[in-house]
Amino acid sequence: MSQKYNGRVRVLDFPATAVAVLEHRGDPRLVGNTVRDFIGWRKQNDLPPHKSATFNIIYDDPAQVAPADYRLDLCAAFDGEVGENTFGIVKKTIPAGRCAVLRHTGPDEGLAKSVKYLYLEWLPQSGEELRDFPLYFQRVKFFPDVAEVEAVTDIFLPLK
Repeated sequence: MSQKYNGRVRVLDFPATAVAVLEHRGDPRLVGNTVRDFIGWRKQNDLPPHKSATFNIIYDDPAQVAPADYRLDLCAAFDGEVGENTFGIVKKTIPAGRCAVLRHTGPDEGLAKSVKYLYLEWLPQSGEELRDFPLYFQRVKFFPDVAEVEAVTDIFLPLK
């Protein structure tokens, strides 16, 4: 990934990344159940986070949609075939392309503030345009491997 730095936000070329996905659809308060299922599948397939990068594709802002309409994909980088499984895991690709990336350190409660900064402050001043793919996160360090205050999440904003 080539990188260009612009203050706290860097612009880079993200490579196409095959991922195994568990789609969460519905109330965001129930994401924990989906996460537990996803962890179960990862354990069955020997894909812990240190072997397989973890991503979340964010289709909706939970504050802007009805709980029943909320959508989120939990993803693990995975080049193999996703066979039949009881978890509902499917294969997708995070497409290659330019992205603005902002590193967020700390608990998930602060992610919304970082996302708003990208959309409302950085994007209008950057001269960049959004690409037709949702915002996504890469979970670089996260609980239980580190305390929540030490969690590291890279926020990717796809650009044209």
